Amino acid sequence: MSEQSETSLANQTAQEITNPGEAGDQAVGGRHSVPVQGAPGPMPNFAKGGGVVPTIVQDYQTGEVLMLAYMNEESYKRTLATGRATYFSRSRNRVWMKGEESGHIQIVREILVDCDEDTLLLKVDQIGGAACHVGYRSCFFRRVTRDGFETVGEKVFDPEKVYGRKNP
Repeated sequence: MSEQSETSLANQTAQEITNPGEAGDQAVGGRHSVPVQGAPGPMPNFAKGGGVVPTIVQDYQTGEVLMLAYMNEESYKRTLATGRATYFSRSRNRVWMKGEESGHIQIVREILVDCDEDTLLLKVDQIGGAACHVGYRSCFFRRVTRDGFETVGEKVFDPEKVYGRKNP
């Protein structure tokens, strides 16, 4: 998909998500997306993890694991309200929307919670081709071998060109 059509999809999808149907669940292109009307409903157990829950992020269409992030209550509510993946950075101690610097946003199609209600799984459409801030589609681009790490993923972009610095 071209960069222009990815941007068009992101804009179209964001518009559709922020204008949900009467039921509160929105289907975009025949796919589910997060409910976006009213209160967030049941909440994950943020207290168990000191205010955050681990959040596994998976490509909605392929099932590929893209990244692991954390959500706090605020980022969870923002994700539900906007349909765009928003996380909590433990190192920067702030809420951030995926793609706010790179443009590589994640449109959330489905959110699942585990049996203990302390871990989330987001199924997303990854816009911009990459979830990893170092330029790979997935943050899991290295395999462990006897000799160390072997790169198995393909680099999609140059972080220095996207972020204007070597390692964001």
